[in-house]
Order: sequence, then structure tokens, then C-alpha cells
Amino acid sequence: MLKGCVNSIQSLGTLDGPGVRFVVFMQGCNLRCGCCHNPDTWEIGTGDEYSVDDVFEKCKKYKEYFGQKGGITLSGGEPLLQASFAKELFKMCKEDNINTCLDTSGSILNDDVKLLLKYTDRVLLDIKYKNDELYKKHVGCSINSPLNFLEYLNENNIPTTLRQVIIPSLNDDKENIEFILSLLKKYPCIDKTELLPFKKICKVKYDKMNLNFSFEKYDTPNKKLMEKLQKYLPY
Repeated sequence: MLKGCVNSIQSLGTLDGPGVRFVVFMQGCNLRCGCCHNPDTWEIGTGDEYSVDDVFEKCKKYKEYFGQKGGITLSGGEPLLQASFAKELFKMCKEDNINTCLDTSGSILNDDVKLLLKYTDRVLLDIKYKNDELYKKHVGCSINSPLNFLEYLNENNIPTTLRQVIIPSLNDDKENIEFILSLLKKYPCIDKTELLPFKKICKVKYDKMNLNFSFEKYDTPNKKLMEKLQKYLPY
């Protein structure tokens, strides 16, 4: 039976997709983003093993709380690393009329991922920076990876929420907003944007794991800045 490596499960989340969500944080990530809040999800092949049936049955228990908008969200880590597991889980959820949402960096696009997307109702796509230089320095991949992923989402009319963590001095400028606006114009599959403030509460995890939190040097954006930037975006 197909099994997946899971870091943790949040039974009733409200921040990872529309409505109330059953959120599964998958274990393992291929990137090393400087602003990552979950360094405990990085290591591939660890975490708790669950079968598809295990996760589906746990999710199904909360179905009455989902309403019309809620459902299941796969986050991480990077769920695309376990695309076959995710596909089978989403397929079961779709058969039971449970909305499916994928929270991803969009750094992987292969045949398994394309099969997974056939059963995905919405993608939360994290577009971190405006250019390749920042991506390679602070993420660990080329900006072409998420942009190619976004192109595929648009070709297949998959509703997409564009997300970005705002980090003062890295992506809080006019050029970055103009870059986001250009994506909204080019890719109509994006029907929502979410700007999220960079926070440093995760430093506790880094310290516990004896890891260097290199982004500790950056400030946390204040509410005024976040509201100002969000006003530039139409949705």
C-alpha cells in the first residue's frame, strides 16, 4: 500500500486555503528558503508514515466542518516530492466531494505532478522573489521553475492563489509589486493574491535543531507596510 511521510497534521486550519481545512504537512523539501518557517520538514524520508487510507479517514472525520469552501490542503515541506501519494489521496477526496488544495513552491513539474494536478481544485503558489538572482541566492532554484509551473496551471485552468512572504529590503519594493501585477495580467488562472508578513518566531525551531537562521537579520514588516502593498493588488 502506498505510504507517505508526514511531518504533522492540523485538523481545523483556516490559513491554508479557502474555508476550514484539514492540513497535512508533508515531510521533505528540495529547497532551502531563507525565510522558511518549518526547517523540521526539510529532511526527506523521515517523519511519520501514513497510508493514503489513513490520511483520508482522518480527513473525512472533519468533513462536516468544511462547508462549501473548506476541504483538505497538502503543504510541507514540499508535497510535490510525494506526488504519487498526494494524487491517490486527492483522488479519494474528490470521489467523496472534498475540496482539494495544494500549497507548493512550484519547483517540480513532472508526469506524477501533472497527474496530481488533475485532482487539485486550487493551488497556493508561493512566488518568493522578482528575479532569478534572488531565487538562486535565497531559495535554491531558478525562478523559471515556479514560472513554468504557473504556466502549466494556467494552461489547465487550475484556480491559483499567488502567495508571497514580504521581507523588508528583499521584496517590499515597487518593482516587486509590478512583477506580481505582470503575473496577474499574464496568467488569468490567478484569482487571488496573499501577501504574508515575514516573521521570526521560527527561530526557536532553528535553535533547537542547531541550525543557523540566516534571515534573522531582516526586519518584520509592520501592518502599515503590508496594507500599503496589498492595496496595489486588485485581488
